[in-house]
Amino acid sequence: MSVTTVKRSTALQSITAGPGFNRWLIPPAALAVHLCIGQAYATSVYKSSLIDHFQASQTAIGVIFSIAIVMLGLSAAVFGTWVDRFGPRRAMIVAAICWAVGFFVGALGIATGQLWLVYLGYGGIGGIGLGIGYISPVSTLIKWFPDRPGLATGLAIMGFGGGAMIASPLSSWLLGAFDPAFATNDGVATGDAVMKLFLTLGAIYLVVMLFGAWIVRVPAPGWAPKGFDPAALKAKPLVTTSHTSANSALRTPQFWLLWVALFCNVTAGIGVLEQAAPMIQDFFRDSPFAVSATAAAGFVGLLSLCNMGGRFVWSSVSDFIGRKNMYLVYLAGGVGLYLLLAFTGSSTVVVFILVTAVIISFYGGGFATAPAYLRDLFGTYQVGAIHGRLLTAWSAAGIAGPLIVNGVLDTRGEPGTLHAGDYRPALLLMVGILVVGLIANLLIRAVASKHHADPEVVRAATGVGSGSAISGASGDGPDAVGAGASGVATATGAAAKPRVPPIVAWIIVGVPLAYGVVQTFINALKLFE
Repeated sequence: MSVTTVKRSTALQSITAGPGFNRWLIPPAALAVHLCIGQAYATSVYKSSLIDHFQASQTAIGVIFSIAIVMLGLSAAVFGTWVDRFGPRRAMIVAAICWAVGFFVGALGIATGQLWLVYLGYGGIGGIGLGIGYISPVSTLIKWFPDRPGLATGLAIMGFGGGAMIASPLSSWLLGAFDPAFATNDGVATGDAVMKLFLTLGAIYLVVMLFGAWIVRVPAPGWAPKGFDPAALKAKPLVTTSHTSANSALRTPQFWLLWVALFCNVTAGIGVLEQAAPMIQDFFRDSPFAVSATAAAGFVGLLSLCNMGGRFVWSSVSDFIGRKNMYLVYLAGGVGLYLLLAFTGSSTVVVFILVTAVIISFYGGGFATAPAYLRDLFGTYQVGAIHGRLLTAWSAAGIAGPLIVNGVLDTRGEPGTLHAGDYRPALLLMVGILVVGLIANLLIRAVASKHHADPEVVRAATGVGSGSAISGASGDGPDAVGAGASGVATATGAAAKPRVPPIVAWIIVGVPLAYGVVQTFINALKLFE
């Protein structure tokens, strides 16, 4: 046995759940990470302050976010296999450290007036934390919830959408505390206030993410929830009971077809999301339904709620109708919605809001359904690593979507003078992109057996054998840990069982999330004033 194998075995044994462990501790552990790294979508709160402090252009400051998202995709792809080998705790700890250090180095850059340090800190180091943190709980959730993988991944990944709803009002409050003139100075705070904000957020996120790492556990070899019959998976189309390695998955048409489907879904959604505030104003410019800048900001908050809600709701629905059918809803439904938006979206504000709300819910749902789709196609063996590589579609779409929309609008006129008709060419382009994704999804079939990993290799690495989703006994309770094929439930026994009731863990992540939802809902009501 190699040194690497020994280290991997030790790392996983140390976090193997003991008898009686409640699997409902795992979603809040995942949420503790995703709610923190979701702050990446709240950078607009202090963007103007950084522009003023560094005397830089919008593009120069916007590069910070772009670097972070690119690093998210790259680090998720590069470190995905490492996350699967050594387990979620080590990955969560590394993610927490990188994310916090990113804030601290960024704060140093703000304090010294060195913009490159903010690029390096928040963008580079923090971006690595984003990628590792995003994928760290995915494969673990799927293994704990073989009966409801869509619900489990939806619970966690909705946190990435919810993180911005917490960070936005929290950041505004902190900036006001550090700079009393912030609220009356057109939302521009001093560099000192933003520096203190970075230090405060870095410290908070470090503690919360380490809490998630502390309570996370992996199931013992052979564990399954009571009443779960792995053989039932064989009756579901596309759901494999075998396993495929990350490297082999890249050689299958299924991976690339799903990559295209996700890319198209994200490209269409992010194009609207990036342009949301000016878009609703332009659609109703010079009309009786004119929308103010304040109401437009409330609309952005409403879309955040739909983004988060879609990640949980649609991913959970996919457990019943299947992942391929769910993507059919996202893509075919998106085609209809974009056509509706292009030709009737300017009729009333209510129609515009309803259509865009569903579009963005599909955007979020695509992210949350993807890990379960991968599990169906490739098994659980290295699903985290495969997911990390799939996320390069997000990085590509994050560039393509805004480029398409902004490129079209640049040819139609100056910002502040556009109308609904000016958006029609961009929206119709999105329809075409969604049709491409729809075709890719329809072409997905079960993975050929030649790509399946050797069952003995899988069993030696994970304790999971081929021929069943989770082999071995089913345990003695709904969340119990049973002995599997190895005959050993856990190597560490009670030492691997945290003394945290699930209700406490849910309160720790649920209260901040509820705060963000309430604040966002209050701002969204301004749309109807």
